[in-house]
Order: sequence, then C-alpha cells, then structure tokens
Amino acid sequence: MPDFERFRIMLEEERQRKVALLPSLRADIASANLARQDSNVDDEHDPEGATIAFELSQASALLKQSSAGLDQVEAALARLAAGTYGSCTVCGEAIAEGRLEARPWTPYCINHAAAGRQ
Repeated sequence: MPDFERFRIMLEEERQRKVALLPSLRADIASANLARQDSNVDDEHDPEGATIAFELSQASALLKQSSAGLDQVEAALARLAAGTYGSCTVCGEAIAEGRLEARPWTPYCINHAAAGRQ
C-alpha cells in the first residue's frame, strides 16, 4: 500500500512550485505584449517583431501548460482528501506505486494512460 502522506507532500511541493511559477509567466507575457506595442506590428518583416512574437507564444504556451499542471495537482489533492487517490479513475484498479512516484498527480493506471491519457 502506497505511503499516501509522502505523495501528499510531493503534491503540495509541486503545487507550490507551479503557483510560484505562474506570476513569472504572466509577467513575461505582459512584458512581451508591452514590447510588441512599442515595435512594428509587422512581425513577419521586422526581425525584432519575430522575436517578440516567439517569446509571447512561448510564454503563453508555458502558462497554459503550467495552469493545466496545477489543475492536475489540485485534482490529485482532492482525490487524496476524498480517499480515492491511487485508484484509476477509469477502471478503479490501484495505480502502481512507481507510476505515482513518477507522476503523483496521475488519475490513471498504466493501461489507461497508454490509451492516450497521462
């Protein structure tokens, strides 16, 4: 039987990392938007504009990914509180401890994760 307290601590630490990262990513997006306002709006032909567009795109993607990751961590913490953590949400079978160590937020056993889920 997995040590759920250890996983709770891992999830809380991951949550803190993601919560701390989000303001930085939002600041990067705001900075890129501000730089974009002061530059030529023709990103295709302005060498500086292409860099700004790339930075904005990259920061936006990272923000989206981090927000989704935070949602997964919070859902795992909710499953811990509900007493369902460690069971696959599809089949109800126990999730292998090694999988939980690698991805403590996962709601899926390895069989259902292989079906395109994480």
